Amino acid sequence: MSTSSAGRVSREKRGHIMLIGLDRTTKRNAFDQAMLDDLVLALGEYERDDNARCALVFAHGEHFTAGLDLTSVGETFKQGWKMPAGSVDPWGTFGGPRPTKPLMVAVQGYCYTIGIELMLAADINLCASTTRFAQLEVQRGIFPFGGATLRLHQIAGWGNAMRWLLTGDEFDAHEAYRLGLVQEVLPPEDLLPRAIWLAERVAAQAPLGVRATLASAHQTLDEGEKAAAAALPAEAKRLLETEDAKEGLRAMLERRDGHFKGK
Repeated sequence: MSTSSAGRVSREKRGHIMLIGLDRTTKRNAFDQAMLDDLVLALGEYERDDNARCALVFAHGEHFTAGLDLTSVGETFKQGWKMPAGSVDPWGTFGGPRPTKPLMVAVQGYCYTIGIELMLAADINLCASTTRFAQLEVQRGIFPFGGATLRLHQIAGWGNAMRWLLTGDEFDAHEAYRLGLVQEVLPPEDLLPRAIWLAERVAAQAPLGVRATLASAHQTLDEGEKAAAAALPAEAKRLLETEDAKEGLRAMLERRDGHFKGK
């Protein structure tokens, strides 16, 4: 296990998972410029670490995030945020490369604006039963520009999405579950242990197969089902020739878990 921090975001490696913790607790983890930069840099570190197979973004303190600290980042977004070198753009709306490996998010307390949009861009989301959500932008004279207008209606349906996007009203964990924003709602004390367990389950699978699964699903969203379907045979052939595929077959025949190396 290794732990480090480069400012606003902590990093911790546990086996094949990377824990990335928002750490501006005195400001309810509101995203100032330093925290935005530190998060995307941490995700870049995860992307380049071949030993890291699943990332879990969580928050230190009582709240996941109170949203963007507009007094800090407003001018940046007016001019256009230039992401730091080596970073990864989890939202996919700010011009940087997207993650190619699994990204999970676990939230508690306040989860506002860009925090919701981070969840919408992630692969699996969990929340504490006491979490409060709000996409507040229309109450501040702006609009969601981190992906909520692109993704919330895809998972929740048009009317369900517009109910919250057009009012900025707050909603609770059970509504988040109904919308499909989260996959599990947990007692607060169980949130992080369960999220870590699930991240470890993802990380235990064949890394090449996991990445291919994500890539195919994203290709369907980006290019349509026909293009994604056309790419399936060649990708299946490539994976069937890997050492991981051979190990998967051996594990099935021997009735044991696979031990995958990403090769």
